[in-house]
Amino acid sequence: MTISFAETTAPTGLEVSDSIEQRRLQIETPGTVAFDASEPAQFCFPVDRTCRLETDELGFNQLYSVTVHDATGRTEASFDASETSRLEDRPQFVGLSGPIKLYCRIDAPGTIDIGLTSITITTDRETTIELGARSLHDQPRGTITTPPDIDSMMAAVSALPSALKTTSPERTWPTLRGHPPLIELGDRLEIPDVVDRPDGDISVTVPREYSSLFQVAPLAFFLGATIHPGDEPTLETPGFEYPLSTGHAFEDEVADLLKRFFFLDCLVRTEGFFQYDLLERSALEADLPFNVAETYELSLADRLERYLEVPFDVIDPYLPRWPLTAHVPSTPESAPLLPFVVNELGIVRDTRHQTLASVPTTNTEPTSSQLVRSATRARSAPSENDEPQFVVPAVTGESVEHAWFGDGVPQQASKATIEAYRNQLQHREPVESIELLLVCNDARMMDEHDLLDGSYGNRSDLPFEIDSEFGVDTDRLATLLTDGGYDFFHFIGHATEDGLRCPDGELDVRTLESVDVGVFFLNACRSYEQGLALTRRGAFGGVSTYADVINEQAVTAGETMARLLNRGFPLRGALEIARENSMLGDQYLIVGDGSTDIAQSDGCAPMLVEVDPRDDDAFDFSVTSYSTKEFTLGTVTASSLESVSDCHLTPGHTPTAPVEEAPLREYLTWIDFPIVSEAALHWNDGIGTSLLE
Repeated sequence: MTISFAETTAPTGLEVSDSIEQRRLQIETPGTVAFDASEPAQFCFPVDRTCRLETDELGFNQLYSVTVHDATGRTEASFDASETSRLEDRPQFVGLSGPIKLYCRIDAPGTIDIGLTSITITTDRETTIELGARSLHDQPRGTITTPPDIDSMMAAVSALPSALKTTSPERTWPTLRGHPPLIELGDRLEIPDVVDRPDGDISVTVPREYSSLFQVAPLAFFLGATIHPGDEPTLETPGFEYPLSTGHAFEDEVADLLKRFFFLDCLVRTEGFFQYDLLERSALEADLPFNVAETYELSLADRLERYLEVPFDVIDPYLPRWPLTAHVPSTPESAPLLPFVVNELGIVRDTRHQTLASVPTTNTEPTSSQLVRSATRARSAPSENDEPQFVVPAVTGESVEHAWFGDGVPQQASKATIEAYRNQLQHREPVESIELLLVCNDARMMDEHDLLDGSYGNRSDLPFEIDSEFGVDTDRLATLLTDGGYDFFHFIGHATEDGLRCPDGELDVRTLESVDVGVFFLNACRSYEQGLALTRRGAFGGVSTYADVINEQAVTAGETMARLLNRGFPLRGALEIARENSMLGDQYLIVGDGSTDIAQSDGCAPMLVEVDPRDDDAFDFSVTSYSTKEFTLGTVTASSLESVSDCHLTPGHTPTAPVEEAPLREYLTWIDFPIVSEAALHWNDGIGTSLLE
């Protein structure tokens, strides 16, 4: 079973573990534990495992989103940091949303005390508290087989919305959007019985073109729409028909419609089961041509009609940052990519691009005394026949990550591979801790290793095991990669297109049959081909380079990425922050799946905090949140700074708000998010208040 419970002694309490997602939740309690609790079906909410505690106190060392529900599951209240609330003398559920979803069934009066970094639930008398836990992991349900003809593929893609668990505005919550079934190419169309085809009344008509079908797939999924072939692209409901553009404008229009419908449903859902103050609703409600509460009660088709009344430029400044745009070749072989892209509600675009005339190089040319991380001091360009093609997608900057599935080495985008996505569906056996491998194969680069040794695994709430090896030969490195079972591999040294440099030569990952590594960072020159090979042989994703990097810049880049990954940022977020705030240059790129991470964040989506002094002894404050595997598009995130109302959609950036020094000082004392102040990146390792001196 995915979820397991185990008693702990230091501290006394209970640990809830998700063996697939490698997530943990620690509960401190002085009570006794019984593992013969009620069946999960007796909970009002879907849970995987339950247990029973006899206690009068539960303590959580992280800050989670807290809601209180009555005995039927109806939400009665939601709470933020620095709030205290009473539980009544009747059965109630306390829900905590974090890396593992947890419900506490309590039938005694008590108090919920939410601090800046912790939560304590106490009851007025010792009582029985039942716990129900649910994994946020979501595997695809079934595989659809389709031949390459366009009509069969339309039927296959039309079955993807079977993963939607509701057509109400609540489907914007990540836990109510399941992973779509997989698609594979075959001789005939086969949709398994476990895949329930949508029975809604919304359809989309698109030309018989692979490009149009792929681009409309995320929108059709979100709407639960059936896709039909036709000459006039149209969105059709029982109440209206909405014509769509053709040609290149088609992909722009379906992207805008996806953003529009998703965002406005996020605003309207605040009138549903979970009622809360949302920053975007407060900013926009006066400009909307409809009543939010009334709209919540409408059918999906009627809601869409109202949403189309809103000019796009009115909502555009308030949209969440889209996590993913996928640039997909318009060929039948791309169909198996769609479920993975649609799972993130990614925007799909064609592989239109510009080809670069020359090979990208480092941002700064090295001096004669600077060490370059290539495998040879000679840096002559390869022959024209061996030189890879470097491309820039026609559209960039639309999302946190632009994933390039086409040919060539992308600039301003990641190099995505379907193997990286598939590898994550075949998880390794669970381990007791996060296993990291640091390999340093050049003694002149020990500075980076020494910095990393203090950057990874310095969080008391996460178990890390770090193995460091130096001067590793080719046989040993091959063994570590194929049999080590590491969650993260950080390589420090030299590389070429043909291998990672070892004392006895080069190890070409392409010669290995498979690797047992999750995420990687190859901090060496021209490691792109080796990173690509890792994802095609078992890895989930990582960071490589396609040009030379100067050693001093690589050291800074390595430390920055390590600290961000350690704090729960995914690859795409960590790379963006590192590029904008450190010496990490454009020659670094993600290979594989940019949403992968190595550690869970502290109870909420990871954030970058921005603090700048004002003239009136106050400070400007804002946050930028990033989506993760468990906090995907549609999650709500807020800082625990009581004087700021910044409950917003993730991923997103909040407006700047003025704050006084005293509450800001307390806030920075308790968080460990990275901080940008006066255009410089700072690491808040318990000493963040020094920024205010």
